[in-house]
This record gives sequence, C-alpha cells and structure tokens, in this order.
Amino acid sequence: MGAFDTGIYRNVFAEIGKTDEEIQTKLENARNTFFYGNEEERIYHQVGADMGYLEDTGNHDVRTEGMSYGMMMCVQLDMKEEFDRIWKWSKTYMYLEEGENEGYFAWSCKTNGEKNAYGPAPDGEEYYAMALFFASHRWGDGQGIFNYGQEARNILKACIHKGENKRPGAPMWNRENKQILFVPGCEFTDPSYHLPHYYELFALWADKEDRDFWKLAADASRRYLALACHSVTGMSPEYGEFDGSPVDKEMQWGGRHNLFYSDAYRTVANIGLDFVWFGIDKGHYGAPIRLMRFLKTDLEAARCAFEIDGTPTEQTVLHPVGLLAATAQGALAVPHGNRKEYADDWEIAKQWVEWFWNQPLRRGERRYYDNCLYLFALLALSGNYRIYC
Repeated sequence: MGAFDTGIYRNVFAEIGKTDEEIQTKLENARNTFFYGNEEERIYHQVGADMGYLEDTGNHDVRTEGMSYGMMMCVQLDMKEEFDRIWKWSKTYMYLEEGENEGYFAWSCKTNGEKNAYGPAPDGEEYYAMALFFASHRWGDGQGIFNYGQEARNILKACIHKGENKRPGAPMWNRENKQILFVPGCEFTDPSYHLPHYYELFALWADKEDRDFWKLAADASRRYLALACHSVTGMSPEYGEFDGSPVDKEMQWGGRHNLFYSDAYRTVANIGLDFVWFGIDKGHYGAPIRLMRFLKTDLEAARCAFEIDGTPTEQTVLHPVGLLAATAQGALAVPHGNRKEYADDWEIAKQWVEWFWNQPLRRGERRYYDNCLYLFALLALSGNYRIYC
C-alpha cells in the first residue's frame, strides 16, 4: 500500500535528520535557480506575454523531455503561470498536426520554435499527460488547450490507438505486451521510460475504453523492470529488448546504448517513486539498493559508464550530478524502520541521500539533464512529488 491509498508521502530528508526549514529552503533555492537564476544557472526562459521553454543547454535546443519535465515540476510546485507558458509553447511549436506522427509532439525544436525533427520521443508524451491530469485536478480545467484533462486524454488516445481506424502512424506502446516503445512502431524499449505509477493513474483517468489497457501496462512495466535491472548490480541499459536484455544492435544514430549510462540513470529513481505511490512489488523494488551497493560511493559511480553486469568501460560519465540525484531518489524504495533486516540497507541508502543533499546544482553547459533529475529528486525525497486526484 502506498501514498495513493494512505495520503502519506515519505520524507527521506527528515528521516536523515534535516529540519523542515532546511528542506524547504533547499527546495525553494533550487526552484528559483532552475527557473530564474542567472544565465549560467537557469534552464527556463520566458517568451513574450504567455509562453516559455526549457533549454537543453548541452545541445541548445528544446526537447519534449525537458518541456514535459518542466510542466511536472510546475504542477508539483504550484507554478501555474509557468506551467501554462510551457504548455502553450509546446502546443504552438512542438505539436504535430499532420502526417504519420499527428497527435504527437516533435521531440526537438530550436529555441525559436523551428522543428529539428518531426518524430516524437514517448517519454515526453507520458509526462505531458500526467502533468496535465495533475493540473486538471489541482487547478481545474480551462478553455481550449487549457482544458488540461481533455488534452491529457487526447495524448493517451494517440499513444495507443494510432494506426487504427485509418488514423496514420504507429502507437507508442506495443499492443501485445503493453510495453512502451523507444519510438512509435519500433521493436524495443527504454527501461527508463517505464512509469508504472503513472499508468496506474492513467487507468483511472484515461478514456474509459482504454483503462484496462493502462492497468495491464502498469503490471507489464513492473515485471519488465524486474527483468531489465541486473540481479547483482541493479543496473539497466539505455535501450532494452522486450525480455529485459540490453539492445546490442547498432543504431543508425550511432553510439552504444546497451550500457548503464545517461537515460538509464532514471530507472531506479522511477522505481523509488513507484514504491512510494503504490508499493506494488513485482520483483523490481530491490534494484535501487543493489545499485547503491555496487557503486559504493558517489565518486566511484561517476568514474565511467558500465556494462549492466558492472564491467567498467572507457566511456566517461556525461551527467554525474544526474546519476547521483537519480540513485539517491532510489532510496525511496529502501525501507527505514526498526527491523533488523533493514538496517544495513538503510545505512547505505542514507549515505547516498546525504551525498545528494550536499551536492549543489550543476552549473555550465551540461546542466540541463543533471538539474532536471536533481529537482525531481529534491521533490521526491522531501515528500513533495505527489499525486493530485
């Protein structure tokens, strides 16, 4: 049983001895820096009277990943104006109104709104939908694109029904195994895209005829994560086959994507949030503590990228702060209590949370991804990443 049933959200920072004032100050400072800091700090930029975007500062573009993340942060932080600005920019410049990907969002645009791509990245759509549902419940629905609940349902309908009834394109979920795809129509997945705690809520709020699908998707993702996270190291790959094994084939865009690297850092953070919200264990909740044990320290973790069995590679870590933040967020899945069998695991998890607490936001060109994971971890570990019904 999780917070969905109890209304109680775990505050891990309080568990390690931080005061309410310290926690609130840290969260407020991070929010202000992320959204309104100087040019070496902030990621959010206002555009005109009613729009705004989050910049991937390493690639100097705007991505549905960051835009949908920004909306989730805003609804959690009760920042309605910024939420609406980001959503309007997304609908104005990123939304695809025709072609095989109509109903989805272009995953990358220039900061002036010009599209860099005409295809989507499914993690953007699932975060958009969840943020919109929460906005509907927290602030109420408005008109047009600000009818948040209807916009969320429209996104989810596209995600699983494109390609049906002469609608062009392909779905973002495999209809047979109920797993999210790396891109629509492909035959592999990304473990960090699997958000069973979101799908449980989609099963309540999506179009009625689709609710059974989302309930099955939640179960499928939990079972998949149990397979994808290595039984010793807890590591998952960036791209995964449907059976949980890494994708070893060469991609047309190059690079190795079968490693524990960048995208993969998010997996244990997502597992931690699923533990807090729903507590439905399908064998995946042990992954975060296995990862913490294997990596040993935050500095050792950032030494290099790894094969998922823990074999080090020569590839360097691009996002060390993101790795630390996401791993620390995984502490949400490590029980804290007086029972003796929890003691050793909790001591390890507590150390990771302390390391994260002492880590400042990243500065400079590569700060975007790291600081997104940082702010999510702050929200989650302070009990402020919540369900709005």
